[in-house]
Amino acid sequence: MALTTTRDETPPEADWDRAPGLLDGAMNLELTPAQCNLEYWLTAVAQGTLAGLVGGHTPGAAIPAHMLADGPLRTALISELAFRSVAEEKATRAISSLVDTAPDLDTMEFYATQLIDEARHARVFRGHIVELGVPEADLLATIDRVAGLDIERVLVPLEEFSAPVREEGDFIGGVIILTVLVEGVLAPAAELSERKWKVLDPAASEIEKGAGIDEIRHLTVGSSIVRQHLLDHPEDKPRLAELIGLGQQMWGSVPVLDMLARREALFQQGLEAHADVVGDYEIWPGRRLVDTTAQERMEQGLSWSMQMQQTRMAYMGLT
Repeated sequence: MALTTTRDETPPEADWDRAPGLLDGAMNLELTPAQCNLEYWLTAVAQGTLAGLVGGHTPGAAIPAHMLADGPLRTALISELAFRSVAEEKATRAISSLVDTAPDLDTMEFYATQLIDEARHARVFRGHIVELGVPEADLLATIDRVAGLDIERVLVPLEEFSAPVREEGDFIGGVIILTVLVEGVLAPAAELSERKWKVLDPAASEIEKGAGIDEIRHLTVGSSIVRQHLLDHPEDKPRLAELIGLGQQMWGSVPVLDMLARREALFQQGLEAHADVVGDYEIWPGRRLVDTTAQERMEQGLSWSMQMQQTRMAYMGLT
C-alpha cells in the first residue's frame, strides 16, 4: 500500500493550489467513501493538502499589525474563531458515533478521518486566536467570554436536537444531521470568511481555505452516502425528510442571524477604518469588499447556503 505522495500527485480536490472553492466543489463534485478512505486521507490530505502548513496556514502568511491591535476587526475575528472552534470540537465528538455505527469499512475509515479533520479545525482556529495575541493561558476563558452566549444559544440546541439520533444509533439520521443540518448550513459562512479576511488577515483566510478543502470532501461524501441509502431504501425518504424539516425548524428558532449581524457590524467598522489596506480587492466578481455592507454580506452568505442545500438535496434524492 503506497503511503507517500507529492503535491503533483495530490488529487485536484485536495490540492492546496488546484482545489475548487468550497461552494463550487461541494455543489459539483461527486466523492464516495470508497474513494475517500483512510489511504486516500493519508496520501491526499496528510501528505497533500496539509504538507508544509504551520498552524493551518502557509509559513509566509502574514498577520498584519492591525490584527494585533485592539479594535473591531480583531474582536470580530476572535469572536468568529472562538465560536467555530467549539462548533468543530462538538462535531468531533458527535462524529465518533458515526465511526461506531458505520455500515462498512470504507465508511468507518472516512468518518474516522473526518473526526481528525474536525479536531484539526478546532485546533487551528484556537491557535489563530493565540496568534492574534491572546495568551494561551487565557485562551479558554477568552473563548467563553466572547462566544459563550452564542455557544449556549446556537450550538447547545443543535447538540440537544441531535442527541436522540446518536443515542438510537441511527447512522443515516446522523449523516443527515451532519451533512445537511450542520455542515450544509455553516459551510457557506466559511466560504464568506475566507474571502473577507483574504487581504485583512491572510493567515486567517488560509486557515479557512484549508478547512474548506476538507469540507468539500465531507459534504460530497456525506451526500453520496445518503444518496446510496435512499436508492437502496426509498421507503426511508419520508422519515429523513421529516428529520430535515425538524432540523430546519430548530435553526429557525435559534438566534444565529443575530450572532452573524453582530460580527458583520464589527467587521464593517474595521473595514471602513482600513479601507486603504483592502483597496480594490473584490470579494466576489465585480464587487469590491470596501463597497459591501454588513447586510449585503449576510444576504450573500444565506444565498450561497440556499443554493448549496438545494443542489445537494436534489443530488441525494430528497427533493
